[in-house]
Amino acid sequence: MSKKYKLLVCCGNGAGTSMMIKLNVEKVTKKMGLDVQEIRHCAVSEGKSAASGYDIVLCSKNFISMFADAEKRGTKIVGLKNVMSAKEIEEGLLAATAE
Repeated sequence: MSKKYKLLVCCGNGAGTSMMIKLNVEKVTKKMGLDVQEIRHCAVSEGKSAASGYDIVLCSKNFISMFADAEKRGTKIVGLKNVMSAKEIEEGLLAATAE
């Protein structure tokens, strides 16, 4: 049975950008056939404390260090240079979901 993934998308203030990234992530996960239970978007400040409850966190590369604690607990952190790039999102998710 395949794993159902919980994904968290974070941006600076949790409004417009994270919502747009979330929509791209939804398209990419459908294309990949990834079994997704939940995709949530929020501000980095909120995401930092919630990240441990997710399998994968997607954020801008400059926010990666804020998720060090979650990463130690097993959450995969995907840092994006271009948060709007579907190709970059797909590459990050492929790396994060590789067993």
